[in-house]
Amino acid sequence: MPKMKSKGAVKKRFRMSKKGKAICSHPGRGHQHASYTGETSRKMRRRMVLNKTWSVLIGRMMEP
Repeated sequence: MPKMKSKGAVKKRFRMSKKGKAICSHPGRGHQHASYTGETSRKMRRRMVLNKTWSVLIGRMMEP
């Protein structure tokens, strides 16, 4: 049986915390930010922690 390949795109966009949660940046930060309020812009600067279900899937994709 061949080995599963790890997904390079996932490795680039996510990282795993010590507790096993997936961490990534918020979507929608590319361009056209004039319509965002200051509060929204500040919240989008923070990292996003994914829930357990998504963290398990992301972790599986990152393994070689």
